[in-house]
Amino acid sequence: MREAIRFTFICLLIVLLIVGTILWPVYGFVCFGIIIFSVGIYDIVQKKHTILRNFPVIGHMRYFLEMISPEIHQYFIESNTDGKPIDRNHRTYIYQRAKLQRETHPFGTQLNVEEENYKWMQHSIYPSSILNETPRVEVGGPDCKQKYSSSIFNISAMSYGALSKNAIKALNLGAKAGNFSHNTGEGGISPYHLNGGDLVYEVGTGYFGCRADDGSFSPEKFEKIAATKEVKMIEIKISQGAKPGHGGVLPASKNNEEIAQIRGVKPHTAVLSPPGHSAFNDAEGLLRFVQQMRELSNGKPIGFKLCIGSKSEFIKICEKMVETGIKPDFITVDGAEGGTGAAPIDFSNYVGMPWEKGLIFTVDTLRGFNLKKDIKVITATKIFTAFDIFKALSLGADICNSARGMMLALGCIQALRCDSNKCPTGVATNDPTLMRGLVVEDKWKRVKNYHEQTLEDFRDLLAGAGCDTLEKLNRALIFKNINHENKSYESIHPSVEIGSFINNLALAER
Repeated sequence: MREAIRFTFICLLIVLLIVGTILWPVYGFVCFGIIIFSVGIYDIVQKKHTILRNFPVIGHMRYFLEMISPEIHQYFIESNTDGKPIDRNHRTYIYQRAKLQRETHPFGTQLNVEEENYKWMQHSIYPSSILNETPRVEVGGPDCKQKYSSSIFNISAMSYGALSKNAIKALNLGAKAGNFSHNTGEGGISPYHLNGGDLVYEVGTGYFGCRADDGSFSPEKFEKIAATKEVKMIEIKISQGAKPGHGGVLPASKNNEEIAQIRGVKPHTAVLSPPGHSAFNDAEGLLRFVQQMRELSNGKPIGFKLCIGSKSEFIKICEKMVETGIKPDFITVDGAEGGTGAAPIDFSNYVGMPWEKGLIFTVDTLRGFNLKKDIKVITATKIFTAFDIFKALSLGADICNSARGMMLALGCIQALRCDSNKCPTGVATNDPTLMRGLVVEDKWKRVKNYHEQTLEDFRDLLAGAGCDTLEKLNRALIFKNINHENKSYESIHPSVEIGSFINNLALAER
C-alpha cells in the first residue's frame, strides 16, 4: 500500500508540473512549489525513514526506483539464460507454444555446453518413427478400483485463493480440452474447478474441503467431495518443495468471503495450514490414512506428495508398505526448487532435498523394496520444456506436473508479486480490477496449446533417442558435465536392483 501511495504521489507531481506549465505557467509553478515545500517539511519531521529525513523530496526517488527494480532488471539487465527463478529462454519457450507462435530457434544454442552441470540427452543415428499420440500412464495399484489413465504432463497443485477464479477456470477448461489433469492445490474444490476437467483433489494439513469444525479431518465431508465425478485421484499433501516442513500460507488480503467459505475458515484473516497432519504422525499412520481414503472414495487412486528431507523417514514408510501390504497408488516428489506464492525465505532457500536427488532417491528406494511396480511416481518441480519431461521420465518418474509453466501459459510475466495480491496479469490475485485482465475465453486455449505443443516436442525427442515407448527411457540417455567429463546418470546414479533393500537395509541408507 505504501509503495502504491508513493508511486501515485510521484505521478501526481509530474502531471501537475506538466499541466500547470502548459495552462497556467506561473500558477502551475507556484502550486508545484508549494507541494514540494510541504513534502519536504513532512520528510524532515517524520521519524520512520532516515533517507527522507536526510534527503527530503529527492529521497522518494530511491523508493520509486527500488519499487520498479524487478522490472528494470528483467527487461534491461538480465540475459536470456540467467533470469531467476525462470530465465527468459524458458519463459519464451512457454509463451511461443501457448500462443502457437514460432517454435524454431536461430543461430545455435545460447547455453555454455562446457559449463559444469550442463545436461544433455543421447540421440540415435537410427531414430524411431514419431508417435502420432503421446502414450498415457495408468495410475492405480492392485487395491485401486477406479484406475486413472493420466497424461504424462499435467497441471500441478495451485489453490483457488492463491490463484484467481479466472485463472482456475482457464486452467480447468484447458485441462478438459487437452485431456489432462488439474491438481486443485490444498485450498479445496471451488466452483471454478468444475468445468469438466479431470481433477486431482489435494488434501493438505488444513483439510480444506473435508475439514471438521475443530480443524481435523472429517471422513463424512471427504466421502462426499471424493464422490465428485470430476475427481479422478486424491493426493495427500505432506509437504511441498518451496516450503517443506512449513504449512501453506494464504495472505489475509486474498482470503475473501467466498474463499473462506470453501475452506471453512474465517474470512479476511491469514490462513496458516499446520506444518503436519493431525490424522497421522508416523509411517504406519500415513498408510492407514491412505487405506481409509481409498475406502471412503470407493477405490479411487490415492497418493501422497512430499519433498524429501530425512531419507530414513521415507525408508521407514517403504518398510511399512512391505510389512502392512498397504501401498499408495502414486507418490508425488517435489524438490526444494519448487515455487509458491508465499513462503518464509529460509524455508524457500535452504530446506529440502533438491529435485533431481529427491526423485532419484525416491525411485531407487521404491525399486529396492520392490514397490515401484505398483506405485507411479509423479514429479513436479521446474518442469517447463519437452526436455524437462524427457529427463524426468528417464530418471525414473512416470508422470510430470507443472505449476509455474501453466501460470506462464496463462500470461504470468514473473512479476514476483504473487504474495501481495497485486499480480499485474490477474493470475495470482483476487483484486477484481486486476483479475478482469485475464480473459478466460482466450487463456484456456493457451493452456491447452502449451500442453499439446510441449508433448509434440517430447514425441520428437523420444523418436530422436531411438525410443518408441516410454518404457525404453532410462538414465543412460541423460548426461551431465562433471569435472569436465561427460557422465551418464546411470554411471552417476546406478539403477538399484529390484528388491535389493528388503534383506539388506544398509543399502537403502547409503
